[in-house]
Amino acid sequence: MIWLALAVTSFAAIVFMSVNVARDLRLLNSASSDNVQWTLSQAEVEFLEYELNLLLALQEDRPDLKTVRQEFDIFYSRVKTLRESSLYASLRNDGKFSENLGIVQSFLANAVPTIDASDPELIAALPALLQLSQDVRSNVRSMSNSGLNYFARNSDLRRTNIAVTLTQLAVGVTFLLLALLLLAVYLTRLNNLNVRRRSEAIEASKRMNIVTGTALDAVVVSDAKGLVLDFNAAAEQIFGYAAEDAIGQTMSDLIVPDHHRAAHEAGMERMRVGGEKRVVGKGRVKLEAKRADGDVFPVELAIQSAETDEGEIFIAFLRDISHRVRAEEDLVAARDRALAGEKAKTDFLATMSHEIRTPLNGLLGNLALLRDTRLSSKQNRYIKNMDTSGKLLMSHISDVLDITKYDAGKLRLRPVAMNMSTLLQDIVDNQSGAASANDTTLQWGWNGKPAEWIHADRDRIQHILMNVIGNAVKFTKDGSITVTAEVTEGQPSDTNLSITVRDTGIGMDSALQSQIFDDFMTGDSSYDRDVGGTGLGLGIAKRFVKALGGTISVESDLGKGSTFLIQFPIDPIAPPKPAAERNQRVRADRACRILLVEDNEINRVVAREMLLAAGHSVAEATNGQIAIDLAQAQRFDLILMDISMPIMDGRAATRAIRAGTGASSRTPIVALTANAMAEEQQAFLSDGMNEILTKPLTREALLRVISEQVGPGDAVVTARATPSKAVLPGHIQELRDTVGAEVAQSLLDRFVAEIDDTLDYLQSFETQDFSQTAERAHRVAGSAATMGAVALRLALIEVEQAMKDKDITATRTAIDALPGIWAETRPHMTTDP
Repeated sequence: MIWLALAVTSFAAIVFMSVNVARDLRLLNSASSDNVQWTLSQAEVEFLEYELNLLLALQEDRPDLKTVRQEFDIFYSRVKTLRESSLYASLRNDGKFSENLGIVQSFLANAVPTIDASDPELIAALPALLQLSQDVRSNVRSMSNSGLNYFARNSDLRRTNIAVTLTQLAVGVTFLLLALLLLAVYLTRLNNLNVRRRSEAIEASKRMNIVTGTALDAVVVSDAKGLVLDFNAAAEQIFGYAAEDAIGQTMSDLIVPDHHRAAHEAGMERMRVGGEKRVVGKGRVKLEAKRADGDVFPVELAIQSAETDEGEIFIAFLRDISHRVRAEEDLVAARDRALAGEKAKTDFLATMSHEIRTPLNGLLGNLALLRDTRLSSKQNRYIKNMDTSGKLLMSHISDVLDITKYDAGKLRLRPVAMNMSTLLQDIVDNQSGAASANDTTLQWGWNGKPAEWIHADRDRIQHILMNVIGNAVKFTKDGSITVTAEVTEGQPSDTNLSITVRDTGIGMDSALQSQIFDDFMTGDSSYDRDVGGTGLGLGIAKRFVKALGGTISVESDLGKGSTFLIQFPIDPIAPPKPAAERNQRVRADRACRILLVEDNEINRVVAREMLLAAGHSVAEATNGQIAIDLAQAQRFDLILMDISMPIMDGRAATRAIRAGTGASSRTPIVALTANAMAEEQQAFLSDGMNEILTKPLTREALLRVISEQVGPGDAVVTARATPSKAVLPGHIQELRDTVGAEVAQSLLDRFVAEIDDTLDYLQSFETQDFSQTAERAHRVAGSAATMGAVALRLALIEVEQAMKDKDITATRTAIDALPGIWAETRPHMTTDP
């Protein structure tokens, strides 16, 4: 458009300039111009003719006055023409011409009376007329010359204007030619572009035809009336119509099922009148379609619209999803079966856990009660073996349940306020006896600032550390095990706890390292292996670490030892307020009234005997309804509530007690259950129970929960609950059971005497041979390990190491610590209970 406007403008300019040129040429070519100039020249000539005739008349005797008068009239006529003709209007504006013309007119006006006088008067005036003519001759010449100059200048000006106009015309023509040239180039480019676009459109159309023709999805094109315009090969295969038969038919007659036809027609009508296009451009929707044989099948439909010269068209892409729908239905059915199987497995495990734990509770409880009676050494040994086997069986049941819960996604954490240092110390104390038996040192400590109190799942962390440290103890002999805890600070909400367990045991090769966290993986699966185990411990530990949001890894060298690194996020908290501890201390010596609700007679007897032995009074109920009645009428300090009972179970009884206003409506209720599933335990708490005690019932767990809920029992209970850390718990009893009380006492006496002599000997260690002193400390440390004196053993090992290093200061420090440790250890060196 721009180029066209420029061309039109240039053309108009050229026309305008052409008109000007024609006008100027017409002026230049006009005859009047020549006549005008001729008249000016002729006026001077006529004046000279007049003057000449005057002079001749003066020289002749009979002057020709007629000629004189005729020449004067001619000159007069010329001047009149110059004065009055419109051709000389512009000339009369010239100052010089106008001035001379006025002088000439005055000359003529003065001469006219004389010329028109009689002949004698004229003859007499001839000299005067000649003199006047001579006087005005120069003015006549100036008038003629100024007029000619004026017209010469005008002619030059017109020629100049014509030259300028012709130049402008040439420039305009040149510009117009350039514009026409560029316009031609532009039109050529547009033409080429249109040709290329047309070719591309043709190619695209061919490709589209190929794509639609080879597409696996049916492509059906229809107009606004629903008439089929195109029907590709896939549509033929899916719907069973030939394209030539389908084109021209309506979609509703071809592929829309009968029960959707009314809705389809309504939708088409709505779109024809400009209504909402509910499925056009909305992506894939799942619908039903109909084949030529009437079979209705599921399809995915995606539809788009486009504007064409013939109006709006609709392109429908349909995919037969019959196979996928059947596969999804099969998959859903398989999932449902798997979920049902998983639920059945979980229910089975929960049931079996309950059914196994219930008799185990009776078995282990009765063993605990039997241990308190007077028994022979053999009987004590048999009871110990039975107790060990029962606890091992319970451990296996718990391991299998933990794996099942984790794999089913049902493992639930129960974070509580816990002291990490206390937990590590308890675990190290628990494993110290086994470590001492292997002549292995076991120690732990913090690296950097400790995190004493954290909010975490104490049971899971304890299980992880017991497995890892217990494995280190099992596979390390004559070595050392070091447990290091370290807090790593990240973001304000990203605090992690790293626990490194490093041992100098047998180590692992690379193949075993890659499988050590697999289930049922043991370092030695032979029948004559040195250490036992199901191979589930580290697998469970890894699951628990993941549940805590952490990681566990191992690095090991065969024959040199292993290093396990456990990392998980923690939530450091301030130490709990001591108010609860003060309340417990206030009630420390009070015997409690406890309501025991248990339908199983054996389990009820076991729990009752444990409670009575701890100094508490016990009321019994065999079902939930009896418990409700007793709780309504009496005030108890604690209620131990079984879950599965006839007439009314423990959960319903708990809800009823909490909802009532009886004497024990606010009494702490502890679930006594063999069900270890976390989600069910959470349900118990939501019913109003305060704590859960899992069967089989142990004396320690029972006394702990009483202490936590209502405060510890009498002094005897307190003494048993706080054993000395200097001696391995139960070790002296085990020695007595193994060799008999008399022999055991003899060994203990010899050990006491050996320690007394050694302490005296070490007081003068500076005068002794260092190597012999170190050897004696090593030998006595072995004796301490045999007698379960773990604290004394560690102290003697420090003495041995200091002597070997010949470090006098460290040796003196270690020896000075021995009397205090021995004072705490010595009272336990007796077989008397």
